[in-house]
Amino acid sequence: MFPEREQGPGAIYIEAADKVTLKKIREITFVNAKEILGIIYSSKSGNTQLRWRQTRRKSGKVNGDASPNALVNLVESGVITQEWVEDYLKYSQVQNIQNNKVEKSLKENIQGTGQEFSKNESFLLESKNERII
Repeated sequence: MFPEREQGPGAIYIEAADKVTLKKIREITFVNAKEILGIIYSSKSGNTQLRWRQTRRKSGKVNGDASPNALVNLVESGVITQEWVEDYLKYSQVQNIQNNKVEKSLKENIQGTGQEFSKNESFLLESKNERII
């Protein structure tokens, strides 16, 4: 049995080969699902958006953006390990240092041309591989 919530803030959606609605209580619908193919979750705050896709039987891959609170919940539930989070934080710090060096270099080069550099342009430097999960 799995909870689902309609689209919008706090949405939870189960993608399954076989899904039957059991009961609806307020905005949460409880479903019985077999052969789960994916789960889509969006927090009410909008800080976390995760997608789990089945890769093999009960194994899968999670992609998306997770807030610090979501990371704590994922560690506590056993989805990811504390070591994984620590390794990711070390990796992201190295990537941020590298991005800051590139950003500084871009600023220096652009300032020499008389053009302005906005903070929004630095987002182009970020790699999609730096996502939390």
